[in-house]
Amino acid sequence: MTEFDYQDGEMCAERVRLGAIAESVGTPFYCYSTAALTRNYAAFRDAFQGRDATICYAMKANDNLAVLKTLGDLGAGADVVSGGELRRAIRAGVPAERIVFSGVGKTREELELALDEDILQINVESVPELDLLSEVAAGKGTAVEIAIRVNPDVDANTHDKIATGRREDKFGIDIEVAAEAYARAAELPGIEPVSVAVHIGSQLTELGPFRAAFGEVARLVERLRGEGHGIARLDLGGGLGISYRDETPPSPADYAAMADEVVGHLGCRLLIEPGRAIAGTAGVLVARVIYVKQGRARGHVILDAAMNDLIRPAMYQAWHDIRPVREPGPGAALAPVDVVGPVCETGDTFARGRELPPLEAGDLVVFDDAGAYGAVMASAYNARPLTPEVLVHGDSFAEVRARPSHDQMVNLESFAGWQETPARRGAA
Repeated sequence: MTEFDYQDGEMCAERVRLGAIAESVGTPFYCYSTAALTRNYAAFRDAFQGRDATICYAMKANDNLAVLKTLGDLGAGADVVSGGELRRAIRAGVPAERIVFSGVGKTREELELALDEDILQINVESVPELDLLSEVAAGKGTAVEIAIRVNPDVDANTHDKIATGRREDKFGIDIEVAAEAYARAAELPGIEPVSVAVHIGSQLTELGPFRAAFGEVARLVERLRGEGHGIARLDLGGGLGISYRDETPPSPADYAAMADEVVGHLGCRLLIEPGRAIAGTAGVLVARVIYVKQGRARGHVILDAAMNDLIRPAMYQAWHDIRPVREPGPGAALAPVDVVGPVCETGDTFARGRELPPLEAGDLVVFDDAGAYGAVMASAYNARPLTPEVLVHGDSFAEVRARPSHDQMVNLESFAGWQETPARRGAA
């Protein structure tokens, strides 16, 4: 977290005080570092230097337009999993020829949009999707280059909810019947099967599962080529993890060397789709202490951020380091506290028994490594406004998603036509 560190006793994002941002936009808020985004993207770009490879950032990790533009301007493509994400990628200026569309449930409208935008590749995940895409493409009098996403039945050794490459998972086509799917694709109008795709999960912290999956894919490509299919690209997905606590994930350079070793002999153009590994360490969540309440066993630090703002601890039992924005003095005593939010759920708990220095109402705290699967998974539960997002560049910052007002939220709804509209208090 080199871009988020203490300077003169206060935590800063690059050269901007987090306290100054809090004064400007209120709390809670997400803050992203341009320098960190650039550094993390460059690690993948440099790792694959000299290879025919495109880094397609996995937007599901963080789809803020300013983040997308930052990465797109650096040369990144985009891996999208919905029509909305595709529209955001185009809006942010990511060229269509660097966009890949993944996902198990693409609708007709989404497939039509992808064809209209003429994106690089659609990753097909079922035979029914293949048939629908052929129908849509033929109806438009065009042809689309596709990959079939295969499921290699490899356990990613990650959290159950983010493992995607086991036989019982919903993603992709069983690799044992993939050749039949490619034979069908080759016969369908409007379909050009030129690629194989695989993605086995997220937050992987060892290379073994990648190696096993890529080996299965390499054998499939050799078989497909032997059957006359011109496989020119490999989409290796993403999933490389980051260190939230004490994990030691492989570097992008180690990952690239392993990919070279396993699939390099195929001579394919590679598509790499990191998300968390680019955005995760590039962002923090900043919250303010509302109350400190002493319980029978330990204290509760109650924040103005909640599970609707950062759901990872509640959903995945995830760990985020929590630090005070004001640097603790030398030898500050630590005490175990539960760090919780104001939402009416016991699950609205960020940490139990976390050793922290003394905190008081009004203090600011920061959740480290919150740039991925933070704001993008937020909701308005308990009628709480979505959290604003801020991008920092050197000594400047910009609010790149504003906090909606309660009126703006309510105005998206309406009463039924047969209901009388209540009079507003104070109305003349």
